[in-house]
Amino acid sequence: MYRLSLTIMALLGFWSLLAQSPHGKGLKMDCAKCHNPTGWTINPYTLQFNHDKTDYPLEGAHSQVDCKLCHTTLVFNEVPSTDCVSCHADMHSQSVGNDCVRCHTPQTWLVDNIPELHEENGFPLIGAHGNLSCVECHTSETTLRFDRIGNDCISCHREDYASTQSPNHETAGFSTDCIECHNPLGFGWDSAGAGNHDFFPLTEGHDIQDCTQCHTTGNYADASPECVSCHQDDYAGTQNPNHSSSGFSTDCISCHTTAPGWTPAVVNHDFFPLTLGHDIQDCAQCHATGNYADASPECVSCHQNDYAGTQDPNHQTSGFSTDCASCHTTNPGWSPATINHDFFPLTQGHDLQDCTQCHTNGTYAGLSPDCVNCHQSDYNGTQDPNHQTSGFSTDCVSCHSTNPGWSPATINHDFFPLTQGHDLQDCTQCHTNGNYAGLSPDCVNCHQSDYNGTQDPNHQTSGFSTDCVSCHTTNPGWSPATINHDFFPLTQGHDLQDCTQCHTNGTYAGLSPDCVTCHQNDYDQTNDPNHQAAGFPTDCVSCHTTRPGWSPSSFDHDNYFPIYSGNHRQGETWDTCLECHTTPNNFGVFDCIRCHRNDHNTSQGNQRCYECHPNGRS
Repeated sequence: MYRLSLTIMALLGFWSLLAQSPHGKGLKMDCAKCHNPTGWTINPYTLQFNHDKTDYPLEGAHSQVDCKLCHTTLVFNEVPSTDCVSCHADMHSQSVGNDCVRCHTPQTWLVDNIPELHEENGFPLIGAHGNLSCVECHTSETTLRFDRIGNDCISCHREDYASTQSPNHETAGFSTDCIECHNPLGFGWDSAGAGNHDFFPLTEGHDIQDCTQCHTTGNYADASPECVSCHQDDYAGTQNPNHSSSGFSTDCISCHTTAPGWTPAVVNHDFFPLTLGHDIQDCAQCHATGNYADASPECVSCHQNDYAGTQDPNHQTSGFSTDCASCHTTNPGWSPATINHDFFPLTQGHDLQDCTQCHTNGTYAGLSPDCVNCHQSDYNGTQDPNHQTSGFSTDCVSCHSTNPGWSPATINHDFFPLTQGHDLQDCTQCHTNGNYAGLSPDCVNCHQSDYNGTQDPNHQTSGFSTDCVSCHTTNPGWSPATINHDFFPLTQGHDLQDCTQCHTNGTYAGLSPDCVTCHQNDYDQTNDPNHQAAGFPTDCVSCHTTRPGWSPSSFDHDNYFPIYSGNHRQGETWDTCLECHTTPNNFGVFDCIRCHRNDHNTSQGNQRCYECHPNGRS
């Protein structure tokens, strides 16, 4: 029985391999999910196929359709295209494209988004357009054909445009874009405004309801926006003042508003402000000739007599400017008068009320601003110190303020700062010969004897600089003294207070900065390891810091042969130097064979190893 069961199962398996599904290879489902054991009929209660997992979910009315309407064969993946037109006839005769879902939904053929569709296409159904039937605009032979008719107003309203007579739109040259004048939100042409008249605002006297008052020819396109095109008679007939003879502008709004009666009238007189004494109500006081266009804005054109007749001071002989505003305001009476004396500030002792104290000859023009022009006698007569023999500048303000009495006097001594020990009140302590010009700023000029007499250390024999400030401040007593030893930093063990510990022979110049100059004995006597035998450099800082005791010392062995990295790193292959440097007195000798005796042929010695492994790497 057991063998029979195995045979049956084998046959069933074999037959299942040979069986072919009528639904094609694309449907990989267990038959029991749709069919029952009693036959091939489909059990709707056990049907487990989910159409949502396919490329075409069944929504709305599609979920009620018999499968056979779409799947005409048992091979279910052999279906027409998922495009709507593959199953549904185009009732619109290709006038709206083949994308049905733009307007329709799977639930119904009814369209409920007509306003949105029009807005997407650039023609919103607003105002009177929202109450129209589709066929009033889409006048095709079939009510289901919706050919595009264009979004321009004239596309539908050509006859309205052509038949309008009040005014005649065609002869007037009106735009065919109706919304320039008519309100698209309205429900008739009577909702029109006056059109966009921003190029010529209809304000005040121009706010006219009857367009023909201005557009007298019936042509609305050629009306000029210039004032004189309508108001030539007004311009020519005005006598107070006569606009034509006065040369007034024909642009009426340069002086008038659009209020009826031409009032108020305001003249833009910004080119010549009418302030104070010029604030005159009668224009003829200045425009005496009746010509308003040729009046000069120069002061002297009206005030020549005032200029010529002024004697205190005489403006003509003094060479004063004929531009009255340079000194006077427009107040009546010419006062107060203010002279711009910025070229020579009248401060402190120069703040004189009587101009003749400086302008002694009655001449106000061409007077020199040089101090010596007025103060030559003061310069020549000054003896403490004598300005002439000292070569002082004749520009008094280089040392003096303008205070009466010449005090306080301040000398700009920045070329040689008078700090600390140089802060002397008596100039003759340095300027011993009474000569203040040409004195050398070199330290040794005054301190040669100090330089020569200094013995601790002897500055001369040591070759010290004669520029004292290179080591000393200007404090009295020459202390503290600081030497710039940056060429050989005095750090740690070199930070010595007694210079003679290094400069043993009293010579401070020319001493070598090489370590071995002072540390030759240290180098020679060091045996752990022997520096001489090992061939170590005499530049101590290559391994040591400047700390006393020579520790810590650091030797970068990896520059020669890697022992802190790679295959020979410390802790894994060695612990002390003598493991490789087997000759204690000579670190130039090393032994590879000691560790690598079994590697290759060791009979050729250490140097043979190094020929192939110069960097210590295999």
